Amino acid sequence: MLSVVRVHLPSEIPIVGCEITPYVLLRLPNGVISTDDVPEDAPVDGHFMRYRWYRIQSDRKVAICSVHPMEQATIQCLGCLKSKIPAAKSYHCSAKCFSDAWQHHRVLHERASSALNENGAEEEELFGRFGSGSSGILNSGSGSMSNLGQSPGINNGPVPLYPSGSDKNSGETWFEVGRSQTYTPTADDIGHVLRFECAAADTEKKIPVGPPTSIMTSRVIPAPTPTPRRLIQVNGDVLGHLDIDSQTSSFGTFMVLSYNILADAYATSDTYSYCPTWALSWTYRRQNLMREIIGYHADIICLQEVQLNHFEDFFAPEFDKHGYQALYKKRTTEVYAGVPHAIDGCATFFRRDRFSHVKKYEVEFNKAAQSLTDAIIPPTQKRVALSRLIKDNIALIAVLEAKFGNQGTENPGKRQLLCVVCQSPSFFNVYTVAMHLLDMKLFSKSFLLLFSTPHGLLAIGKVDQLHPDLAIDPLGILRPVSKLTHQLPLVSAYSSFARMVGVGYDLEHQRRRMDPGTNEPLFTNCTRDFTGTVDYIFYTADSLSVESLLELLDEESLRKDTALPSPEWSSDHIALLAEFRCKPRIRR
Repeated sequence: MLSVVRVHLPSEIPIVGCEITPYVLLRLPNGVISTDDVPEDAPVDGHFMRYRWYRIQSDRKVAICSVHPMEQATIQCLGCLKSKIPAAKSYHCSAKCFSDAWQHHRVLHERASSALNENGAEEEELFGRFGSGSSGILNSGSGSMSNLGQSPGINNGPVPLYPSGSDKNSGETWFEVGRSQTYTPTADDIGHVLRFECAAADTEKKIPVGPPTSIMTSRVIPAPTPTPRRLIQVNGDVLGHLDIDSQTSSFGTFMVLSYNILADAYATSDTYSYCPTWALSWTYRRQNLMREIIGYHADIICLQEVQLNHFEDFFAPEFDKHGYQALYKKRTTEVYAGVPHAIDGCATFFRRDRFSHVKKYEVEFNKAAQSLTDAIIPPTQKRVALSRLIKDNIALIAVLEAKFGNQGTENPGKRQLLCVVCQSPSFFNVYTVAMHLLDMKLFSKSFLLLFSTPHGLLAIGKVDQLHPDLAIDPLGILRPVSKLTHQLPLVSAYSSFARMVGVGYDLEHQRRRMDPGTNEPLFTNCTRDFTGTVDYIFYTADSLSVESLLELLDEESLRKDTALPSPEWSSDHIALLAEFRCKPRIRR
């Protein structure tokens, strides 16, 4: 007969909005052990698997620490209540917790005060895009709680509107909340323990055969939410801040996001031992990343380290729901030795109401490396040369046509084309792409390059003779250095912070987050082992200008002693966002 051998949970902590799919090991009537489900519409020998989820509610109130969501709160910040900050952000598990988090926490007070003074904005405008919703303290006995924070796409199956059981001695009541193997916790579950039950059931009688197998979760926690990042206006001599929640691209402008999201294949506990295992799980990170990315309201989104299976199964359909068209290019596999479906690549998404797709180009640097070694490297040294050049890197080049037009320019009837390049290259890769773009210059006048790359080659069009990479080039592949040049008028978008003339709190605050030597952010990648800048947005300054930039992170934004990824930020990189305006073309 069909029976359950073992059940266990994929993560020790259930989080609001993140699916839970318990691992259920079954013994089939023929004795075979299987992990495949046996649904009611495909029974085996007259039996199927029946699943139930219960929320265990008690009469006592539970408050969750906003910094350590696995801990119960013992103190509350009254300043948050006075500032009308959501109560969930006011709780802390200890005085030390509150003290350590103060540099981060006080930003909430400052922004709440600023928003109320300037426009009377309510807390939903400050925190709403991350779906914080819940108050963070529950009266479990009421049985009727808010659905704030519950995703409209969540479907946990039909459930009864009455308690399924109770224990008078403990004051606990069990509410049935789901009838499928997978369950997605909602805001109603915060602070409560969930119980999962599974049992073989008779197909005709619809009742379990024998006692169910059950397992309990820890208390459900709200999804940790980082402090929202503002857009900083940088056009002209004006520097101010904009509310990104209400910001949409104005006529003739568009916003571009670049984000290395950290592929799941690389997000291991060995590499990121400081990050809780539940916060490293893909079921959690994908939801957290999606909330963050959609909250930026970008017109064009370029993501790096996107696994092929995650693009097909998650990102493409999710972005489609939000009005984006998707393009993808996976890395080549000469070097890659992992699971084929988990290979990563670059993905570009653009809003269908703002742009139309004209052309897609795919650049595979392994092929260019092979051609180069065939042409200039002696046969006896080819293997060494290829081991240096072949890294499975690729570039995804998308040519888009703007639908918002170019009225007000000198050529109102001319098509407004934009070339967007997404890649993670080396010196050789940058040079190869630059040659492709120069060939395309007659086709498109506006270029956006979203790179993790050697900075100098793109920023000034040539390589510093003393660059350390040139010292480890025994075969002379990168020499003469004079050949590593390009003529594209590229400028780094974030260097606008360094070029701004003027004074003011916002300007000085951003300048302190910039490297004066490179005019780039102090970091875009921050782990325990490495902190530095490896991500950039470059644009052609003769056809585009920067209107605003997403503010940079610093030690105040990242909690004390925290590296990335973390429960709040689900990648080891930070997102970069720039708003551009198309320059009028002068008729010649």
